[in-house]
This record gives sequence, structure tokens and C-alpha cells, in this order.
Amino acid sequence: MRSVLALPAGERPRERLQRLGSSALSARELLALIVGSGSGGASSFDVADALLERVDGSLTQMAGLPPGSLERVPGIGRATASRIRAALELGRRAALEAAPHRPRVHGPDDVMRLLGPRLRDLRHEEFHALLLNAQHRVIRSVQVTRGILDASLVHPREVFKAAVVDSAAGVILVHNHPSGDPTPSLEDRAVTRQMASAGKALGIPVLDHVILGHARFVSLAAQGELRGSSAAQPGTP
Repeated sequence: MRSVLALPAGERPRERLQRLGSSALSARELLALIVGSGSGGASSFDVADALLERVDGSLTQMAGLPPGSLERVPGIGRATASRIRAALELGRRAALEAAPHRPRVHGPDDVMRLLGPRLRDLRHEEFHALLLNAQHRVIRSVQVTRGILDASLVHPREVFKAAVVDSAAGVILVHNHPSGDPTPSLEDRAVTRQMASAGKALGIPVLDHVILGHARFVSLAAQGELRGSSAAQPGTP
């Protein structure tokens, strides 16, 4: 593969970025800039190509790779992997800041729309808390755990500490099933009851627990798991 230095000066990613702006560069070129000089005989373009092939060209899949996966791509060491993860996280945060207003959650369809692109293709489970204000508009999403969901590992303080700090009026629990089947397990239901009980004691109700699959989702509130709660569901007056 041709190295960056073998290209005419005007065609190199750094010069193109300075002349045309970052939006003019392909994902391959941007990754090559982050990788730098490459290693082990592989050019930065070689490394970028290998990484994009690893995730089928999807930056969303790249952002969701578990720890250590990037380092398994030839030419990517710990320092380069850290730079790539940092760049992806900065992009995610910039996208959130660019939103014209905080989206309002009317129901589980909105939860799927907001967090589905981030969670549905992951190969591991992630458990998030979607913090809402009194109008059921999103304050922010908090990642609580990464890995298999276990009631003994998901402690209410990890969810409600952030909710208290941000003065949230309600919380929606969200996690994914890497199998693609969002059918709730007994553990999922146990976590829901545990969190709902803690939220009731703190005055920050759990409005729903939405489980995301590849193309489907399940709302535990719709299944009656949170029945008896005095909290209004998202989108209700």
C-alpha cells in the first residue's frame, strides 16, 4: 500500500485538511491522521484500512468495540487506540452539543431512536440511564455498567448519583441484548424492580426500562413491570 509520504504534497491528508477543512476528508484519511506514522512496516493508510475492515466501515461499530479490540488490529498499539477512542468520544459529545434542543421522550420508540444507534450493534451489554427533566426532555445519558447485566453489580447509587447531581425528574433505564433478541430475562426484571424501589425512595421515579435488540425493543413499563408506580409515563401530561 502506498504510504502517506509517497503521495504528492497536496494530496496528503494533513495538507488536505488544512486547505479544505476536515469535512473534505474521508474516514480513511482522518484515521490515517490519528494513527500517524504507522508501525511494523504498515503505513497509516494500511492501519486505517485494516481498522475500517474490522468494523465493516462503521464508525458506530468502532465506537462500540470493547476494550482491547482496537489493539488487536495490526499496527495499533495502546497509545494509538487511546487517540482513536478519544477522537470518537469528542465527536459524540460535539454531536450532542449541536442538537438544537433537548429531545423529548414520549415513549420507548424515542428511546430506541436516541440510543439504538449506539447500543444495538454492540457485541457486549451496556446499561445506561437516560436522565429526564420535568418535561421529559433528555438531560443526558449516563453509562452505568459494561458487561453482563447483574443485579448484584448494578448498584442504584451509580444511577441515582448522576440523577441527583443533574436534578433529574425521572429516569429511563436502557440496555442492549447483543443477541438481538430483546426479550427480558429474570435478571432484567430484578434490576428493574431494584431500581424502581430506589427511585421511589429518592423521589426520582424510574419511568421505564427499555431493552434494545438489533431491530426491536421491549418496554418493561408496557409489560406492567412498573405498574403501581405513581410516576407518569414519558409523554403524558
